[in-house]
Amino acid sequence: MSFATLGIDISKDTLDVALYQDDSYRLATFTNEKDGYRRLAKWLKKHKAKECRVGIEATGRYGEAVAMYLYERDYTVSVVNPARIKAYGASMLKRNKTDREDAKVIAHFCATQNPGVWAPPPPEIQELQALTRRLEALKADRTRELNRKQSGVQSKTVLADIDAHIDFLKNQIAIIEQRIRDLLDQHPDLREQHDLLTSIPGIGDITAARLIAEIPDVNDFQSANQLAAYAGLTPRNHNSGSSVHRRGRLVKTGNKRFRTALFLPALAAMRFNPIVQALVERMQTNGKNRMTIVGAVMRKLVHLAYGVLKHRKPFDPDYLVNVQVSA
Repeated sequence: MSFATLGIDISKDTLDVALYQDDSYRLATFTNEKDGYRRLAKWLKKHKAKECRVGIEATGRYGEAVAMYLYERDYTVSVVNPARIKAYGASMLKRNKTDREDAKVIAHFCATQNPGVWAPPPPEIQELQALTRRLEALKADRTRELNRKQSGVQSKTVLADIDAHIDFLKNQIAIIEQRIRDLLDQHPDLREQHDLLTSIPGIGDITAARLIAEIPDVNDFQSANQLAAYAGLTPRNHNSGSSVHRRGRLVKTGNKRFRTALFLPALAAMRFNPIVQALVERMQTNGKNRMTIVGAVMRKLVHLAYGVLKHRKPFDPDYLVNVQVSA
């Protein structure tokens, strides 16, 4: 029997799967819940594919449960950046865009490209992810309610209801923030990472917690550039010949939560972080626009975060001075 790969295209309610084996595909659809996972496992056993390689697109929470279910049953699971799958499908000249066709592309990608093996984060990181993502959602809800309040609503009843909801959200935010602090205190390694990250001017308590939750083991990355790519903070230049010179843009194919967690800290770092300030001055001298500079600062913060976590040493505010003296 030849080696088999399984591609799973995930939506909120369904799993479209393609089993690639002996140069042909078997297709099926299952519900995206526990009973559907059990039926999928039975289907794989029926087709003698108990040891197949499973490929899943990194599409957020919709795919986490099935990935965990299959991992716990000793399947080799790969969670792949959707941009890689899209590019691979284009290279195969795929013209149709359906869930089943996407599942076939994922299965073929895993069969030919040998993507990295996924493993779930430790329980404390899973809990930290849940808490920081919940906090993010609560803050977004509070912002929406504040915007409604300022939108010109005249009804006293509605305004009172909005105020009550804002107070409720403020209370929930405070509770979640305390639970995050308690969790960090319960795990010395998480507390150490938190203290290292907050030694970087611009990165506060909650940002540090969000970064810890969204960054896998920093030792999985061979360089700060790899971590920046994971965050989607790699610049893309568009130059061709002597006449095409478009403005560079960030390649936003990475962990969106990781990337967005750095936006406000980047603005703070531009005011208080000496290494970042030196970068900003150089870019302003070269005529770079503000958003280009902010993107570069976010990337610099990733490099600094990688450095303190990798070497287990806090941020050195005199780094530039020391470098110049040693030179």
